[in-house]
Amino acid sequence: MGKVKTRLAEARDLDAIAPLFDAYRQFYEKPADLALARRYMSERFQRKESVVIVAENAEGDIVGFTQLYPAFCSVLADRTFVLYDLFVAPSARGTGAGRALMEAAEAHARRNGAARLELQTAKTNRIGQLLYESCGWNRDELFYNYTKSLAAPKTA
Repeated sequence: MGKVKTRLAEARDLDAIAPLFDAYRQFYEKPADLALARRYMSERFQRKESVVIVAENAEGDIVGFTQLYPAFCSVLADRTFVLYDLFVAPSARGTGAGRALMEAAEAHARRNGAARLELQTAKTNRIGQLLYESCGWNRDELFYNYTKSLAAPKTA
C-alpha cells in the first residue's frame, strides 16, 4: 500500500465522501441512506459550516474523511473545534489513514488558532479509542455529557 495523503475536501469531492459518510452513520446504527448522506454533506459545503479533511490513497482515491465543526469554549474564552466524524473505508484500514486524518485535523486546528480539539465516541468504539489515545488525546473523566432531542429525525 502506498502512502496516504490528506487534504481539505472541496465540494467536487461530494460523490466520494457521501458513501463514506453513509457508512459512518451505519456504524452508529443508522439505516443506510445515501441520499440523506449526500444532502447533509452538500449542505455543510454550501453553507461552509464545517471543515472536511479527506485521506487519499496512492491512486488518489478518497478512502476516509474527518469532519470538524468550529466552536468556542467560554471557560477557556477561546476557539475550539469539535472533531465529530472520522471514518476510514474498511479496505483502507491499517494503512495509517485514520492517524493521518487525526494529525491533519490537529494541524488545521492549530493553524486556525484553536485552543482545543474535542470529540465524542461510542463506548463500544474500542478501535477508535485506541487511535485517539495513541494520538495523545485524553479521555474526560470529570464531565458527563448530556443530550436532549428537540425534533423527530429528518427523513429523506
